[in-house]
Amino acid sequence: MLKILLPVDGSDHSAQAVASFIRSLNWYKETPEIHVINIQSSLDGNISLFVDQNDIKQYHQEQGLHCLQNARDLLKKADVHYQFHIVVGDPATLIVQFALENQFDLVVLGPRGYGAVKSLLLGSVANKVMQLSSIPVLLVK
Repeated sequence: MLKILLPVDGSDHSAQAVASFIRSLNWYKETPEIHVINIQSSLDGNISLFVDQNDIKQYHQEQGLHCLQNARDLLKKADVHYQFHIVVGDPATLIVQFALENQFDLVVLGPRGYGAVKSLLLGSVANKVMQLSSIPVLLVK
């Protein structure tokens, strides 16, 4: 069975990518195993000196669930079965690492909607994932 990793960040662009991906599910002979992932950024500074580690974990979990909500709603409405994951760190690096460690066959990403020039100047998670990944990456809008 094909395993697909679907990273989302909670943005409108991300929701559009999930909707586009759902419409493309008929491309596959059998329904793939779908995993949705949200990467939370690490908290900066010395926050761990002032805030309990459990509170930080709970914060990341709550923020991750909030970012996943649109994708989960779209997948549920389309009656698509999935698993979800929330991790903390650098998005591009962790997407690739998670995909490799869990033997995914494909990473499906939505580009952030920047134009070519802005994307070159700012960089993007999608570009970094494509550069780092040995697993095929499918960009959907």
